Amino acid sequence: MNQEISEPFPLSRQPHRPSSKAQLLEVLVYLCLIVPSMILSLFAIKEVRVSFVIVAVDTILRDISLVALIVFFLWKNREHYSSIGWISENSGREALVGILLFPVVFYFTGLLGSILQEIGFSAPSDPQPSFLSPEDPFQMGLALVLVVVVAIAEETIFRGYLMLRIMGLGLGRVTTVIASSLIFSLGHGYEGSAGVITVGVTGAALAIIYLWRESLVAPVVIHFLQNLSAILLLPLAGYQ
Repeated sequence: MNQEISEPFPLSRQPHRPSSKAQLLEVLVYLCLIVPSMILSLFAIKEVRVSFVIVAVDTILRDISLVALIVFFLWKNREHYSSIGWISENSGREALVGILLFPVVFYFTGLLGSILQEIGFSAPSDPQPSFLSPEDPFQMGLALVLVVVVAIAEETIFRGYLMLRIMGLGLGRVTTVIASSLIFSLGHGYEGSAGVITVGVTGAALAIIYLWRESLVAPVVIHFLQNLSAILLLPLAGYQ
């Protein structure tokens, strides 16, 4: 019992743990790979038109590569995949929790985005940019693959892996939630300051749900439904 309480994160019960120095080095390497491109999104040139196919394929390959790096780190450290929240036990129940929580998260983050825009925070002139707008059946199929990959990969990266490592460095849960959510929000600069803040709050909500459920399943389901609604369902219904 004492061994479990002393763990920085309740999911991390594997017998082998990397040292704090090794964890810090891992985090720095990982952040050097993901943060620069995310920061560039804050300065995205809106006049440049990029096709949906290029962005979707690039994002899918990038996210799969980043998750593969996490798998390598876990293998190298002899850590179990459950240490980052991938637990098969009660996955059906956790998926149901995600489905039930999705309308709440979707409504309140949407309301927050609207309030921020009303009080003067910036937002893109086009709420559905071309690089997020599938235009034919092939692109819609690709969009479905995209939202599945992004939901699984980003929750593995930002909620599972980064939160485990940040806590492993001795930081508390509140600091971990804030740090992971801040990094998560950096990749959404094309949505304006209102969008970046809203995404950060969404990330914090997903992080809290992750800590509560001790599983990535519910956050992945919420993330998937959020992206599915924004990229496919609402545009098809005529809401853009």
